[in-house]
Amino acid sequence: MYTLKKSLGQHFLRDEGVCRRILAELGRHPFSRLLEVGPGGGALTRHLKDLPGVDFLAVELDAEKVAHLTGTWPDLKGRVVEASILDIEPPFADPFAVVGNFPYNISSQILFKVLDWRDRVDLVVGMFQKEVAVRIAAGPGGREYGILSVLLQAYYKVTYLFDVDPRCFMPPPKVVSGVLRMERIGNPYGIVDHALFVRLVKSAFGQRRKQLRNALKSYFPPEVLAGDLFTRRAEQLDVREFADLIPLVSWARPSS
Repeated sequence: MYTLKKSLGQHFLRDEGVCRRILAELGRHPFSRLLEVGPGGGALTRHLKDLPGVDFLAVELDAEKVAHLTGTWPDLKGRVVEASILDIEPPFADPFAVVGNFPYNISSQILFKVLDWRDRVDLVVGMFQKEVAVRIAAGPGGREYGILSVLLQAYYKVTYLFDVDPRCFMPPPKVVSGVLRMERIGNPYGIVDHALFVRLVKSAFGQRRKQLRNALKSYFPPEVLAGDLFTRRAEQLDVREFADLIPLVSWARPSS
């Protein structure tokens, strides 16, 4: 047995139908290495650990849950890393997939970790608070479209798959959840400076009500800021338009 820790945002999946849908989604995409984030009580883990031809690892911060998992399924010994995903190095040298019922309190940070590993993470099938999932999948022009939308869609095809009712968890969260699929598409927009791209996007959405010529004035010389594009707001630019800003940045770049 184990206890649930509110401090870690633990809401464990218990609905077998949702587990089957996530497994089916994973099965549509070939992979040979898989990292599960936050296995918790093992609702997904018990299916994932025996996938044929797949090298499986899980990362779990809670020592009590690690003991539960390895005690319940002895074949998981040595395959569950007791740590936060935010603190580990890539668990595989070669490309891998990521799956999980991501802790809602660090879900955005997990996605930034995926971005750090974007050259290795081919596929993500993850559960998020629905509000976050909708933002990640949103296109330009609406209030849901934001930093995570642009950064993740620069390297991944993002698809919102389905809602998950609170009753599918123990304890039930106060919000609806949503499952996303993210498939790596490489670097189709030719982003040569990822760190600068991140700073540009964060700066633009940090003042999303302002025209870009105000929100990004420290990045560009006056003659560039005079262009029509800079009369628009961040939410009006698509991913390619953000990427196309990078070569226009003056050499006097803001510090990170």
